[in-house]
Amino acid sequence: MTGRTHMSKATRISDLRRMLNQRREEVRNDLHSRVRRRRSDGPNEGGDDLDHSDHGARGDLELALVLMRADTVTRIDHALVRLDAGKYGSCLECSGEISERRLRALPFAVRCQACEVRREQELARGRTLAQNSRSLSLFPDGLSP
Repeated sequence: MTGRTHMSKATRISDLRRMLNQRREEVRNDLHSRVRRRRSDGPNEGGDDLDHSDHGARGDLELALVLMRADTVTRIDHALVRLDAGKYGSCLECSGEISERRLRALPFAVRCQACEVRREQELARGRTLAQNSRSLSLFPDGLSP
């Protein structure tokens, strides 16, 4: 490996590490903010049933967002482990390089775009086959005589 190639790879790794840590910090800050806000939004004693229902729906949505953010932090932590192991930025399927543009948009990507598209198509085909097999059943609701 030439000096310039080694430097460009070292620079790329450094840039990726900085990007991952920055994104991790942003997501963690947002997560902590949401958790604090959720704790401070105590139960609302006033209002009618519609107000309580709306508050409950907002709470459910906020909880879903908190869980998604926590999952994102975990995925970024795994990406940092892959970076330390020298595997970050390489596709799990084809071992090709994941584009920097994709990594910036989705820092915990584990597949290149082509392999991810192929995977999503295979998953969609599997879901379609499963749905078709259920619709062809004599007892589509899972009920039997």
